[in-house]
Order: sequence, then structure tokens, then C-alpha cells
Amino acid sequence: MADPATYRPKTGEIPTAPGVYRFRDEHRRVIYVGKAKNLRSRLNSYFANPRGLLPKTRAMVHTASSVEWTVVGTELEALQLEYTWIKEFNPRFNIMFRDDKSYPYLAVTMGEKYPRAQVMRGDRRKDTRYFGPFYPAKAIRETLDTLLRVFPVRTCSSGVFKRAERTGRPCLLGYIDKCAAPCVGRISPEDHRQLAAELCDFMSGEGKRFIGTLEKEMQAAVAELDYESAARLRDDISALRKVFERNNVVLSEDTDADIFALEEDELEASAQVFHVRAGRIRGQRGWVVEKVEDTDTSDLVEHLIQQVYGESASTDRIPRQVLVPELPANADELALWLSGLRGSRVDIRVPQRGDKKALMETVARNAADALRLHKSRRAGDITTRSAALQELQEALDLPVALLRIECYDISHVSGTNVVASMVVAEDGLPKKSDYRKFSITGDAARDDTSAMYDVISRRFRNYLAENADPAADPAAAEALAKLPAERTGTDVQPLTDTLTAAPRAKFAYPPNLVVVDGGQPQVAAASRALADLGITDIYVVGLAKRLEEVWVPDSDFPVILPRASEALFLLQRIRDEAHRFAITFHRQKRAKSMTASLLDEISGLGPAKRAALLKEFGSVKKLRSASAEELQRVPGIGPALAASVHAQLAEKGGSAGAPAVNMATGEIMET
Repeated sequence: MADPATYRPKTGEIPTAPGVYRFRDEHRRVIYVGKAKNLRSRLNSYFANPRGLLPKTRAMVHTASSVEWTVVGTELEALQLEYTWIKEFNPRFNIMFRDDKSYPYLAVTMGEKYPRAQVMRGDRRKDTRYFGPFYPAKAIRETLDTLLRVFPVRTCSSGVFKRAERTGRPCLLGYIDKCAAPCVGRISPEDHRQLAAELCDFMSGEGKRFIGTLEKEMQAAVAELDYESAARLRDDISALRKVFERNNVVLSEDTDADIFALEEDELEASAQVFHVRAGRIRGQRGWVVEKVEDTDTSDLVEHLIQQVYGESASTDRIPRQVLVPELPANADELALWLSGLRGSRVDIRVPQRGDKKALMETVARNAADALRLHKSRRAGDITTRSAALQELQEALDLPVALLRIECYDISHVSGTNVVASMVVAEDGLPKKSDYRKFSITGDAARDDTSAMYDVISRRFRNYLAENADPAADPAAAEALAKLPAERTGTDVQPLTDTLTAAPRAKFAYPPNLVVVDGGQPQVAAASRALADLGITDIYVVGLAKRLEEVWVPDSDFPVILPRASEALFLLQRIRDEAHRFAITFHRQKRAKSMTASLLDEISGLGPAKRAALLKEFGSVKKLRSASAEELQRVPGIGPALAASVHAQLAEKGGSAGAPAVNMATGEIMET
């Protein structure tokens, strides 16, 4: 860990103007972003007495290795720049409010010819009207099912709609009068769009108008003794009133507000919000956040408002009023920022009395319940992971905390289709976005130790190449130049579901610990790869399957962890995940090579042209006997390519070897 005194800027160098500052670690990753009215005063507070800081703030300044700042003109500019950088860098030590789900909305796709009503999550789409969010999802599904009785708008997918158009028969909802069935022409596109618009008007708060209209129609039907129509209208009115009962008026009908409340302790905080639109509670959201810096309630409110509204894809999610338990120090700048996003005035206030104060107390009770439930569910998990990491660090006698662990495994069948996997665990939890796959060929595929040396070399050569400065470290540049050039293509892949080539993603920052699946030979190979690259601050261990012993470099005896220890369970989980990931990739690669053909070895032929040749001639045997002129008859085969294919087939004709076999079926393919 770095000593803050080694990178503390001189007091005279720090300006006294407002601005935004960033702490970076030794790998140049941004680990904290903050803003200040007076940069000099704020930054000096981190260095004046580091021992007097709160534990997590002290950990931040010791993890950092440099600090930089940007001066801005106003506090509003500082607020905007701070949010931009937090969103861009996702700093480890900043407060990040994240919920574990996306909340459902009622969406009406007014941009389509036949608008569709559906429950939708995720990003907003163009020309679609949204109502919500609603929680739980069951509530909005029941509401939509009820509304379809009065507003029978299309709810089916495009596939179902087109199938109904082809067959001339509507789906079940069309038969039970919960869809106007525009797919079979029961309603014109214009009338169906008007029906969808009325549904949107009802959800926008015009329910009384529709209920009043239906009541008049019911009375007219009774006057004409049309009791069947009157009964149907009565049921429609009952359905609309039922929807209204689910959304009771809690405030005056001209109130559009988001009401926030917080419940916190020394380590974590729970936030809840009720979305009130037209006086009715339209939805609820909640977050639980770990307090990784020295913050009070006003700071939490500021970060909460920044992230909730800064990530909004649409400005109509920002209400006219934002009610909070405590005003942040820069409430005026926040209100100005929100007003700019919304396009009209936004007020941030603390309710003092009346219905809004009472509703905030209800929101606060929900926040307290959410924090209590979160702690009861997570206490065991957090405690176990922390104990496992601490126990593993002590058992291996490592001087650094194991914040990031990478595990490598080799997979093959009798030396064929050799692949490797890299899985990552951060704070004891898998980070699948950093998983990587490796294809291994040539001399590196002759045995497991060579493959392990190759994989470790390639992974950390990427890291060194991304961070190398030849002028600053000529020795490292010389060491990199002596190593074999790295292969390109799909040999290093991010986690994907296919084996198609894609632009290579950068490796993340290096781990504190490398775990290899195997014993002394694999550990020695991994250690030698790191040593050849000049890397000395990454530790290597191996976990052998037979007795589950932990091997360390340059030791004739393994480290034996107790069978019931959390450290051993953690290593086993990571090793098993690497094994699973490697086997999955190996099976994909093996399946791709199960069918072989002489045409695969012909340069200039892609999958489409190979298929066209086989379709024309039926087999490779007949293809061999064809002339170049006959090959030109195949679409896509020109004179030059035909001559090349004919020559290559003639060259390979005498040494075709054994017939190709479809390994999936056992069929001998004709060659």
C-alpha cells in the first residue's frame, strides 16, 4: 500500500477555486472522484492526518498513488463534471446506488402501425409512451389485464400478429374480447390507434372522464331497456374503478413528486423512493449501498439524486418536486441541474408537515425494512467471503489483500483442441465480464506445462504492452521484444456465446493472486512465465485435484488447508468455475472440428463457396475429376479461383489420407 506522503501535492500547488479531483492507484485506475468548493482545503484534509480518517477513507488514500484535479468555473459545473467522471470511471471508493433489478413499466408503442400495450423493462424506446415504474411486476400485469376489458388494445408480439394475419384467425384474446383483433381487420388502424390513445389518457390520470362517459352510456342503455349492454358497461365501470382503487389518491391531484427517504448505519445505507404522479403512488424503488467514504445524510442525498436522475433515459421521469429527508449542501445547484434536464423548474425540498411529511415517514419505514432484510440476507455471505479471503491471505503468508484473483485451467482430449480459460473473482465474487478464452496451438500445445506457460505469458504480455513506456523502462521494453510475437485472431476472446472473431477487448488490471489448476509443474510454469516478463509482485499458487493441496513456487511441500476452511472452499469454487469455462470452450471448439473435408484445406474457399461446390458436384470425389471450366459454372467461382481450386485439388489428390469421418454420427464421408 502506498504512503500518502509520497504523492501528496504541495499546498501552494493546489488552487483554492472550485473543482473536481481524482485519486488514481498504481495502475492509473481512477478509484475516487470528488468535488470541492475549495480544492486546497478539501485535498489537504486527506493528507493532514491520514490516521485520523475513517477506515475506508484511510484505505482509499493508501490505495491511491497519485491525485489530480480540474478547476471549473462554478459549483454547478463541478457537479456536472463529477457525475460525468463517476459514470465514466466507476470508481471503487465512490458511493454507487445500484438496485438489483430493472423496474417494470407499462409501455404503449405508439410508433407502430398497430400500437401494442406491454409490460417492459430496461432502456426506453423511441415513440413509446411509458407509465410507471410499478412494483411488483404482478401489479401492472393485473392492471393491464383489467384495462383490456375496456381498452382492448393489441398486446401480442410481432410473430403472433403476423401469424394471425396469414391464417385469418385471431389469438385467444381476440375471441374473449380482450383484443380488438386488428390482425384480422375487425378494427381499422385509425380506430385502433385511437383506442391506444385512450388507454394512455386513462393511465395519465383522466380516469374520471372515462368512468363518467361509461356511466352516461349505461344510463342511456337502461332507458332504452337494453339491459345486456347496460350490464356490460356496468362491468367495464367496475373494472376501471378497480384500477383506481389500486392507485389511491394520497396527495392532491396536481402533485407530481418523488419522495425519498434513507435509513443508514455506520457501514451501509438503504434508500427508498415513492413515485407520486397526479397524486397517486405509481411506483416504488429501492437501493442498498455500502458507505465507502466519510458521508453524512446530506451527502448521500446528493449522490442519490445525481445517480437516479443522471441515468434517466427520458426527462419525463423527473417530477416537479423532489422531496428529501435533508437538503444537500449544494441543493440550489442540484435543483438548477435537474431543471436543465427536465426543461422546466424542479424544486428540492424537505416536507415539514401535512400529508407529504406523513408519506415520507411511510417511505422511511420501507427503507428501514429494506435495510434490515438486506442485512439478514447478506450478513452470512459477506462474513463468509471476508473470512475466506483473510484466511487465504494468512495461510499463504501474503502481504497484500486478495482483492482480485485469477484462475487458469487447461482443457483438451489427448492433446487435441487445446484451450485454456481465465476466470476472475473480485472480493470473492465472480466477475464474468473479465473472463477470457485462449486457443493454444503449435509447440505450446504439446503438454499442460507448456500450455500454462503460454497462457500466462500472453495474458500478462497484454498487460505490460498496455502500460509499457519504453523511454521510462527500457529493460521491460527489451524483455517484451525478446518474447515471441503474440498470435492474433480469436486466440484470446472475451466471454461470448460464439467463436466468431471480434475486436479484442483489453485485459483488466493485474490480480493479486494467480491460481492454476494443477500441482508443482503447473505452478513452476506459471512462475517462470511471470519471471520471464519481469513481474515480481503477483503471487502464484496451484490447487491439485487429488488431495486438494495448495502448491506454492519453490517449495517441495504443499500448504494443507483444513477441509472445512472457507479459504479452501473459495479456491475450490474458483477452480471449478475455471474448469467449467474451459470445458465449455473445448466442447465448442471440438464440435466445430467434428466434421472434416478436403475442401477445408483449399485456400480461397469460404463456407458459402464450399457449400455451393458440394451442391453442384455432390461429393469431393466428383469435384476432383471436374475441369477448371466446369468449376466456373458454380455461382461465385471465377476463372482465377477455379484454376486455383483445380490445381490445389490435383496437388492434394495423391495424399488425401484417411477418409473424413463425421464424429457426431460415425458416418464415413465420401472423398
